[in-house]
Amino acid sequence: MKTAPRAAILDRIRAALAPGERGAVAVDGDGTLRSGDVGEDFFHATIRRCDYRDEASEALARVADEHGLPSEGPGVVVAGVIYDAYLAGRFPEERVCEMMAWGVAGWTVGEARAFAESILDRTKLESRFHAEAVAALRWARDAGLEVYLVSASPRAIVEAAAARLDIGADHVLAATPDVEGEVVKARPVRPIPYGPGKVHALQAKLGGRVLAAAFGDNAFDVPMLAASRVPVAVRPKQRLLDRAAEVPGLVALEPEG
Repeated sequence: MKTAPRAAILDRIRAALAPGERGAVAVDGDGTLRSGDVGEDFFHATIRRCDYRDEASEALARVADEHGLPSEGPGVVVAGVIYDAYLAGRFPEERVCEMMAWGVAGWTVGEARAFAESILDRTKLESRFHAEAVAALRWARDAGLEVYLVSASPRAIVEAAAARLDIGADHVLAATPDVEGEVVKARPVRPIPYGPGKVHALQAKLGGRVLAAAFGDNAFDVPMLAASRVPVAVRPKQRLLDRAAEVPGLVALEPEG
């Protein structure tokens, strides 16, 4: 996989579209658009807050039972057990992403969003953006391309983070819990945008647009990258490098700043 400066990659994206063809660009969030993981930030802040309400606690116990994990104790304890099992490779990553999103079951959508905003402020989100990725997205938007942020992190915090780059909620695809009225429920809307789910979510949004480019940093971005005309790796992790052969034409965006 070759590395190229932003200008060269933007030229490739421009050339990938035929005259009059409507295009879109998709970007992963954590690790691609910014350093760190806002989903992890959201989960750990929820743990510290110790505010797993009855519906969430009951669902956590059921999930733990289904995977042969200890399920006794308050929700905050069971959530920690599940997370530790994930770190040990004994619980699926996709399911833990779902848990991070519906773990605030019983909260209102407004409560979850306000909590997310406070986390982004505390973790200084603006200092974590990757300059080259942000600049590429701004170019895409100025060029008339639709820009979609596609992340397996919880919708509440992904939407809050996207808003700080002027990406509206209607252009955010994230791990979304079901909602009744304004109250979060302990069940996910499936599939979440993880692995092949990223492509599924995009297909439902693109309409007649083509996916001109996709930006990602890790192995679970491979399906989305492979579905685009110009697949771009941003500060790629080893797991993506190991699977680079699955994405013909994959090019790494040269870091800036």
